[in-house]
Amino acid sequence: MGAVHWLIDEILFIYMLIVIAHVILSWLVAFKMVNTQNQVVYQIGSALYRLTEPVMAPIRRILPSMGGIDISPLIVLILIIFIRKLLAELFGSMA
Repeated sequence: MGAVHWLIDEILFIYMLIVIAHVILSWLVAFKMVNTQNQVVYQIGSALYRLTEPVMAPIRRILPSMGGIDISPLIVLILIIFIRKLLAELFGSMA
C-alpha cells in the first residue's frame, strides 16, 4: 500500500502547486506585471484556470460574498493538506 499512498500524495502535492501557480499568475495579471495578450501567458493562464476551476467553482458557490476577495484557493489548499495528513495517518496505521 506504500506505493498507492505515495502516488496519491504526489498527485495532491502537484495539484497544490498548480493552485498556487494559478493564484500567483492571477495576482501578476491583476497588478499588470504580465500581459494576457502575450500568447504564452494566455496559454498558461488558460491551462491553470481549466485545471483549478472544477474544484474551486463549487466552493465559490458555497462561500458568501467577501467583497471581491476570493478565498476559494485557500480553502482548496487547506482541504488538500487535510486529505494528505488523513491519508498519511490511514496508510501509516496499515503498515
